Amino acid sequence: MTPRPAVSLVPAAVFLVLASACGGASPPRATTPMIDVSDARFFADASNATGLDIYRQLAAGDGNLAMSPASISTALAMTYAGARGETAMVMSRGLHLHATPDEATRLAGAAVQAFNDPSRTAYELSVANRLFGDRSYRFEPAFVRRTGEAFGAELQVVDFGASEEARGTINSWVSDRTHQRIDELLPEGSVDGDTRLVLVNAVYFHGRWAQPFDAEATYDAPFHTAAGDVSAPTMHRLGGRYGEDQNTGRDVQLYALPYAASEDGHDAMSMLFVLPRSAEDLPAIEQSLDADVVSRWAAATHENDQIQVALPRFRMEIDAFSLRPALIALGMGPIFEANADFSGMSPEGEQPIYVSDVFHQVFVELNEEGTEAAAATAVVMTIESVAITEPPRFTADHPFLFFLRDDTTGAILFAGRVARPT
Repeated sequence: MTPRPAVSLVPAAVFLVLASACGGASPPRATTPMIDVSDARFFADASNATGLDIYRQLAAGDGNLAMSPASISTALAMTYAGARGETAMVMSRGLHLHATPDEATRLAGAAVQAFNDPSRTAYELSVANRLFGDRSYRFEPAFVRRTGEAFGAELQVVDFGASEEARGTINSWVSDRTHQRIDELLPEGSVDGDTRLVLVNAVYFHGRWAQPFDAEATYDAPFHTAAGDVSAPTMHRLGGRYGEDQNTGRDVQLYALPYAASEDGHDAMSMLFVLPRSAEDLPAIEQSLDADVVSRWAAATHENDQIQVALPRFRMEIDAFSLRPALIALGMGPIFEANADFSGMSPEGEQPIYVSDVFHQVFVELNEEGTEAAAATAVVMTIESVAITEPPRFTADHPFLFFLRDDTTGAILFAGRVARPT
């Protein structure tokens, strides 16, 4: 058995489309000579906006939370490629794309290509997509071709009449793509004989900090949770990228750590930690989250070799859960209705298909060896640096937020809340 990686961040999202009643493999992905970073950034901006819309819907409660905006948005973008009419308009708004399905497919494909850039050798980042289609159903050739070329999503034929066997096939594919971190994305009963298509996205990340924490400086320290204090193994270090936001309603400390990356920084990745001054402020801060806020926070961090940092190790295994309620709340309810228009997926003569559910599952682990890439360096006027006369402290001894960002595109790959280190 291979050793467990020191730091793994593994989400997967699945999107189910069922027939309203009751093949062959796609062509390989085309090789694109150059990555269009501007297109990738456009999709990343939309993905961040969508992901944080969903985060706000999920944020009720005070437990641990983790999700992947990039994974969810990519799975939904593949589905949007087959949407038409009013259904396409609803998805365009919900995904913040404001582009036709074909244009959105091109933009999302550029982001997938940027994430899977083979020159990213300092860490492991992979984004995998696949379509699992029922053997009795014909799919629109243009849809299969576009998703294959843009997303690298081959069409694999399965028999949903043998639903448990098909579910096992899909879960096995996800497990393989996530180094066995997610082995049952599709829960029992999630597919049946009426299922016609499952669109799957899996993201896997494994990186090491540019400057690892000293394990000998890790010791147990109190962490204040809503249910009382617990003892958590807490890492300590000096230095890093530090900032503050003292805007009304968002009084937070910011700390960013870079992952190991190439010398020219073209593949930079970073983890941004957001610590409210008061734990009682966290719910309001979460409800104020949007893509611009997170970008400003990342840009407001600057090198400070005197910052004293205390950060708990943590591990989260978030079981598969349905995103359907959150998507309905965000105005995408029509995609779940039997009269949804996904005619771009199915040729004339086939039964119309619509969305049954969207499942998401996440694994996150962070410890002394984990790494992240450099944060953005732009100075943002709305967040002021504060003159400090003594070395500042970033002591994460109460619930905080984290955002793992691809600094090249600005995409938020992972976002979450650590309410109780485990």
